[in-house]
Amino acid sequence: MTNQNHPFHLVDPSPWPLTGALGAMITMVGMIKWFHHFNNELMFTGMFIMILTMIQWWRDIIRESTYQGLHTKIVLKGLRWGMILFIISEVFFFISFFWAFFHSSLSPTIELGSLWPPMGINPFNPFQIPLLNTAILLTSGVTVTWAHHSLLENNYNQALQGLFFTVMLGFYFTTLQAYEYIEAPFTIADSVYGSTFFMATGFHGLHVIIGTTFLLICLLRHMSLHFSSQHHFGFEAAAWYWHFVDVVWLFLYISIYWWGS
Repeated sequence: MTNQNHPFHLVDPSPWPLTGALGAMITMVGMIKWFHHFNNELMFTGMFIMILTMIQWWRDIIRESTYQGLHTKIVLKGLRWGMILFIISEVFFFISFFWAFFHSSLSPTIELGSLWPPMGINPFNPFQIPLLNTAILLTSGVTVTWAHHSLLENNYNQALQGLFFTVMLGFYFTTLQAYEYIEAPFTIADSVYGSTFFMATGFHGLHVIIGTTFLLICLLRHMSLHFSSQHHFGFEAAAWYWHFVDVVWLFLYISIYWWGS
């Protein structure tokens, strides 16, 4: 189409939704194979396909928005609403984990010893690594806000510093979470406490990894001068997502680590 007399973006045919779906399916089947046969080759193949898909799909979106100018004000409005609705769906995803936790903890059954944490479970001290991780995420919320305001003021260096520190804090959080899992005195198989603890904190950790990757891509794009004070929705969406991750962690810390212990 040579002439476009409307402000909408009609996306060109793309193979990436198909390759992404195939990568996700292969990863899932590979995980089942890993669980049952202790062979993770198929899982890593699926993950490799998904990573390649992400790189090429993101490349196409960056080209459409930054170089071709296809993300008009109306398109950006749609993207904003899409991100808002996605975050709302993620809120309900985590509500299901909190529901399971409180359902089990507020009225522990006789099989759990009628107490919480259940008999034989030695929970984490909430004032050690969990409290440090809370400080890390709250600090990262400050640095990502600093980066956003610097971007709005066209301050390249401060936006770069704020993004860099946010990504580093995200990596630091993930490293401490991995150390906590390695040293955990209980497993996901240890009653409903272990199941709810590792499902809730594990999925939150996955969201931190996704958010850190999101912000790392924004850092690389900022270094390539893709963002301006008026046109930076990619970064804005990453910042919204990161604030959502922060808030979920506060609820996790207060309910599971502190009250639940």
